[in-house]
This record gives sequence, structure tokens and C-alpha cells, in this order.
Amino acid sequence: MTLNEQYIEAILISSQQIPLPVSLPDDETFVSFYTGDNTILIETLKNMLTESVTVPDFRYVYFWSSSSAGKTHLLHAACFELSKENQIITYIPLDQHQELAPEMLEGLEHCSLICLDNIDAIAGQRKWEEAIFDLFNRLYENQQTTLIIAGNVPPKQLNLSLPDLASRLEWGQIYHLQQLDDQQKLAALQQRAKLRGFELSDEVGLFLLKRLNRDMRTLFTNLEKLDIASITEQRKLTIPFVKEVLEL
Repeated sequence: MTLNEQYIEAILISSQQIPLPVSLPDDETFVSFYTGDNTILIETLKNMLTESVTVPDFRYVYFWSSSSAGKTHLLHAACFELSKENQIITYIPLDQHQELAPEMLEGLEHCSLICLDNIDAIAGQRKWEEAIFDLFNRLYENQQTTLIIAGNVPPKQLNLSLPDLASRLEWGQIYHLQQLDDQQKLAALQQRAKLRGFELSDEVGLFLLKRLNRDMRTLFTNLEKLDIASITEQRKLTIPFVKEVLEL
């Protein structure tokens, strides 16, 4: 989903309160997320989203991790789950807050799901902090929205200028999204390859881990590039072919 699509989606939901088609990455779902040591977090999110369809209520989860651990993937997966139920949802990337406006949060209390990504990016931005605090209060009053917030650090380490918002962020369940170790990253690559319809050998997978930046977004992006090249040239994924395609 592009930034403009995200912005338009949130504004339209805020002003019209109608279900909208949501453009989400088709490879960022719960099925494609390699759980690793995050079973409790994943099950919590799935259960919360399932319950939100049958019993509307205010539900809130905060999870945090360093960059490239899969925070955005999980938020997209949550949006995908409720989009299948034709629920009103919105996703807001707060790391791009300079191109957005705090006013876009007005009226979102009628959504079924709100996902705020990279909340640490607005720490110290008084207008944004006040807008999120006001949103919290409206969501709590309306009791019909699931709120999921992701950040790079735990709530207590956000260095917010608004103490009341810091307090609100401690209300819900808080989880640390664990990074994958190298063996889990290999398994995640092989799982993604299988979902794309091909097999990734241990040899090639370990080669990618050795030669590429090990953050999962970089690994998945290059895996997609290799898949396309393999289909186009009708060649199997061997180390010589990978070196050729990725210019390693």
C-alpha cells in the first residue's frame, strides 16, 4: 500500500464511515509470518481479531521490537484478517507523520480495527501525542474498536512529552516481538519460498544469509527477485544463478 493510499483510506473512513477496499501486500498475512518464538503474541492477535467480529469491544495490544523484525507485517496481517470480514479498518504509518496530519485520527472510533505503526516516530510531537490520546479516550468510550500499536521500544521508553498518553499506552497487553535467529530465518525463507510455489534448498538459503543483509525485509525482497528471475529464465535456484541475479 502506498503512502497516498494509506492517507486517503484513513481520511475517507474518518469522514464517511463506510467500508473501503484496502490495498494490502498479498504476502504479508499470518500464514506467511514465521512465528519463531512469538507464539503467544500471534495467538493473542488472532484471538483478539476473531472476538472483535462477534463481540465488539475496546481491545488494545502494544508490541515492540527493533527494526525489520516483522512489526509492519503483523499489522498488515491483522488488517487482512478483518478485511476478509468486510470490517472498517485503517493502518497509519506514523514514521511518515510529516506527510500526514493529526486530524486524520478524528472519527476513527467507528472503525473495527486501527493499526498505528512506529509510534516512537511521533514521540515529542505534541499535536500527534494529543491526537492519539484523544483517540484512546474515544475508543474507550465507544467500546467497539480493536487497537494495535507497534513501536521500536516498550511504552515506558518512548520519551513522550504527554504523561497521560504514556499512561494510556500501558493499559493493554504488551509484548516483545522476538527477532529470529539464523536457523529460524532460514526456515522463514523456506516457508516464504514454499508459499510462492518453489523449494529453497538449505545450501542456497544459507548462502543468502551469509551474503545479504540479514533483516527479513531485505531477504524476502531478494527472494522475490530470485523467484521472478527463475521463472523468467526457466532455471533452478543454484548458488551460481543466485550470484548472477543478485550480482554477488
